[in-house]
Amino acid sequence: MDGDRDQLVHLLQAYAAEALRLSQVFADRHGLHSTDLAALLAVMQADRSGEPLTPGLLGRQLGLSSGATTAVVDRLERADHVRRSRDARDRRRVTLHHGAAAEQVGSAFFGPLGERMDEMLGGYDAAELAAARRFLGDATEMVRAYRESVSP
Repeated sequence: MDGDRDQLVHLLQAYAAEALRLSQVFADRHGLHSTDLAALLAVMQADRSGEPLTPGLLGRQLGLSSGATTAVVDRLERADHVRRSRDARDRRRVTLHHGAAAEQVGSAFFGPLGERMDEMLGGYDAAELAAARRFLGDATEMVRAYRESVSP
């Protein structure tokens, strides 16, 4: 079992490293600083989950001061990667959403990867996909919980 565990951990590390490298290629190609990319990804993920981020929550997630968060959001907003909007229930609350440019450049860059992913996933049966979903969900939650426990 230790060999299987070690191989799985190695594969996860290799995947994370490749995903980071790919993110850097995307950031470089679109003139984004790594912090800007991290912010954009957080906003897009929050949008997908249906729970948009506020600037304050984004800053806490990225470990940024309020001034640095404002600067990041301002840069992303100028590039139409992010847009601010007032909450319909509480007009004092501002939420962040991905902008049209983020959608366009993201689709152009990552669309072919999505097609390759669909093709790759076609080689797995329903039980294998269910096990992979469970594993990745559990691993993501475990890493999130650990990160929170060691964060200041």
